[in-house]
Amino acid sequence: MNSEALWAQGAQQFQQIFGDSWAKALQSFQNLDLGGPPGKVPAVQLSPAKLQALQEQYLKEAQALWSQSLQGTPEVKDRRFSGDGWASNPVAAFSAAAYLLNARTLMGLADAVEGDEKTRARIRFGVEQWMAAMAPSNFLAFNAEAQKKAIETKGESIAKGMQNLLHDIRQGHVSMTDESLFEVGRNVATTEGAVVYENELFQLLEYKPLTTKVYERPFLLVPPCINKFYILDLQPDNSLIRYAVEQGHRTFVVSWRNPHEDLAHKTWDDYVEDGAMAAIDVVQSITGADQINALGFCVGGTILSNALAVMAARGQEPVASATFLTTLIDFADTGILDVFIDEAFVQFRELQMGKGGLMKGQDLASTFSFLRPNDLVWNYVVGNYLKGETPPPFDLLYWNSDSTNLPGPFYAWYLRNFYLENNLVQPGKLTVCGEKLDLGQLTLPVYIYGSREDHIVPINAAYASTQVLPGKKRFVMGASGHIAGVINPPAKNKRSHWIRADGKLPATLEQWLEGATEHAGSWWTDWSHWLKAHAGKQIAAPKTYGKGAKFKAIEPAPGSYVKQKS
Repeated sequence: MNSEALWAQGAQQFQQIFGDSWAKALQSFQNLDLGGPPGKVPAVQLSPAKLQALQEQYLKEAQALWSQSLQGTPEVKDRRFSGDGWASNPVAAFSAAAYLLNARTLMGLADAVEGDEKTRARIRFGVEQWMAAMAPSNFLAFNAEAQKKAIETKGESIAKGMQNLLHDIRQGHVSMTDESLFEVGRNVATTEGAVVYENELFQLLEYKPLTTKVYERPFLLVPPCINKFYILDLQPDNSLIRYAVEQGHRTFVVSWRNPHEDLAHKTWDDYVEDGAMAAIDVVQSITGADQINALGFCVGGTILSNALAVMAARGQEPVASATFLTTLIDFADTGILDVFIDEAFVQFRELQMGKGGLMKGQDLASTFSFLRPNDLVWNYVVGNYLKGETPPPFDLLYWNSDSTNLPGPFYAWYLRNFYLENNLVQPGKLTVCGEKLDLGQLTLPVYIYGSREDHIVPINAAYASTQVLPGKKRFVMGASGHIAGVINPPAKNKRSHWIRADGKLPATLEQWLEGATEHAGSWWTDWSHWLKAHAGKQIAAPKTYGKGAKFKAIEPAPGSYVKQKS
C-alpha cells in the first residue's frame, strides 16, 4: 500500500475516532443529571445553530491536528504540556493536543446549553472540573515529563513520589509547599505583641508600638474566622499588621479559635456578640477611647458589618470608621460559589449540622482549591507524586493549608441568610443578637476595597457595598485576586490600583470605572492617608500591654489559638 493510501486510511480512522468522541460527548450532555427530583431529570437542550457550528469546527480542527502530526510534533500551547519531554515526544504531544481539542469542544457544548444561567454555570463548572482531572499530564502512563524524569533518575522520582503520596495521605491534604520549614510564631506571624484578652471564641492580640506616639483612636482588625489571621502577618515586609503599627496606630487583632467539638454548637450570633462586639468593647476598655477604628477582611468584614448594625440598633456608635477588604455585604453576586448554593444544598447542610457539628476546615479548603483546579490541585499532584518533587517553600501556601473548622450552626445560618436569601441588605429582615438589622443606620465613614480578579468576592460584589452603606465612602479597586490583591505592601511597588478622584459612586462598577484612574503600586498608602484622617490626635505610645490586672499580657503574640490544628 502506497503512502497516499496509508495517509487516507489513517485520516479516515482518525476522523472516525473523533466522530465517535463527538457523538459520545453529545450523548453525555443530553443525559446530564441536573440535580432534580428522582425521575424528573430534565434533558439538556442544546442550541442547534451553535451545535452545528461547533461540530464543523471540531472536525476541521481534528483534520488539521492529524495533518500537523504527520509533519512532525504538534504544537501545544498549555503550560501543563510545556516541558521538553512533551516537545520531544510526538505521541505525547499528540495526546496533549487531542485532549485540548476535546476540552475546547466540551466547553463549547457547555456554552451551547439552553437554559437558565445557574444551570449553564453548573454545567460549565462540572465540565471544567472533569476536563482538569482528565488531563494526560495527571497520569504517569501519559505524562512524558514524568516518564523522562523517571528514566533519568533510574526510578528514584517514582519512589520519592510514593513517599510524598503516603505523607500527604497521613496529613490529610495535598502538600502545596514544604510545611516543615514554617512554624507560626517563629518565621510567620512574628510581629511583636501579646494576648491581652481571651474567651472561648478568640484571643485579642495587642501589638507593641513601633513609634514614640500613637493615634488616640486604636485600630482593631477582624480577620475571617474561616482562615487564620496571620495572612495579615506572614513576613515583616508584607505584614499589614506591622504596617499599621508602623503608621502609628495602636493595633489590636482578633485571633479566632479553631473550633472543635466543644464549640460545635456556636452560632452566627455568638461570633457577632462574643466575637467582634466583645473585641470592640475590650479595645475601648483597654485604651479608654470613646471610639475606635475597625477593619474587617472577607468573612470578618461581614461579621463586623453585622456587629455595627446590632450596636446601631442599640443606640451605640463605638466605631468611628470602618474598612472593608474584599467583603460581601450584598450577596447578589457571589461568583463561582453560586454553583453550589440552592435550596436543596442549604437544607441538606441545615439538617446535617444546623443544630450542631463541624464544617471541617480541610473540606472547605478543598472546595476553594477546586475553584482553580489546575493551579491549586493537579499541578501539585503531578509535581509531588508523578515527578517526586518537593514543592518550594512559600509562606502563603503554608497559610492556605493551615485550615480552620467552622461550627455547623454558624455555617448553615450563614449559607441561608447571606448566600441563598441575601437578607442582610433587606432592612429589618434579619434578626441578629436580638436586634433587627438595618444597614441604613450605619452612617460612619467607610473605606471599601475590592480586588479586580477576586474569585471569592467578585469585584462587582465588593463594589455593591457602596450602594448599601449610607455614610461617606471611599472605594478603591486593586489588581490581582482575593489574597495577592490585599497583601500588596508599598515597598515592593507591585501591581496597581484604581481610584476615582471625584469620589463619585454611581450605580455600577462599570460606570465607576469610566471615571477611575489607574495608579502604580499598592493601595495601602491611600488607605493609610484615609485612616489617619479618622484616627484623632497623637498621644504618647503605651509602655505596657493591656491595662491593669484585668487586661494583662497572657502570653506573647501570636498566641495559642492560632496554633491549633483542625
